[in-house]
Amino acid sequence: MERVLLHICCGVCASSVIERLKADGYEPVGFFYNPNIHPAEEYYRREEVVREVARVLKFELIPSVYDKDLWFLNTKGFEAEPEGGRRCSTCFRLRLSQTAHKARQLGILKFTTTLTVSPHKDARLINDIGRDISAENFLSYDFKKRDGFKLAIKFARQYNLYQQNYCGCLYSRRQ
Repeated sequence: MERVLLHICCGVCASSVIERLKADGYEPVGFFYNPNIHPAEEYYRREEVVREVARVLKFELIPSVYDKDLWFLNTKGFEAEPEGGRRCSTCFRLRLSQTAHKARQLGILKFTTTLTVSPHKDARLINDIGRDISAENFLSYDFKKRDGFKLAIKFARQYNLYQQNYCGCLYSRRQ
């Protein structure tokens, strides 16, 4: 089985994606890299859910650093952008670039993201950014297809997992 580094935006979303990647013949390795999440308490709460999902589904989880300052630096000037605007594209690019970098460090050839499982995220945009970062290494998926989001919600209920009500960034929380 080929290993793939999976950028995980949240544990709930990861559940159906992990199962899909395994069904497609991959060995997913999780990477929770989300400097966009605010406040810090929310970040650590979501990280704990990811750890629980990794325990239940038995996949390796690579730790990362909560680097909110880098996120603020990258999104400076986009504070007033609407949800789904240029701030989001910049955020996706930061997280996927860091995932590609981590994959290279670990010697993992392929990478992808759980971001496309959300019905609130533009899978085409996310996949375009991933391919722009590395066309030969990024696995394009629209994980919301085949009921990916519904399966993730079902998993969350089954295991009584916390489900957030905003994407994570300070600006989306205000909206």
